[in-house]
Amino acid sequence: MSDWGPVFVAVVLFILLTPGLLIQIPGKSRMIEYGNFQTSGVSILVHSVLYFALICIFLLAIGVHMYLGS
Repeated sequence: MSDWGPVFVAVVLFILLTPGLLIQIPGKSRMIEYGNFQTSGVSILVHSVLYFALICIFLLAIGVHMYLGS
């Protein structure tokens, strides 16, 4: 059986935390901007740190596992 939990968590977090797609922290004119499809170096750094922290929490602390197949 394959453990698909880490793959699922990584893909969902990547989609949610892509800078400028849904939110951008910090934005160009405000602290949080929604759906502006722009990014900056600072927002890439902030989103990368958030991604790393959340993936560590979900995979190491909580231990998300999804077993698919026979």
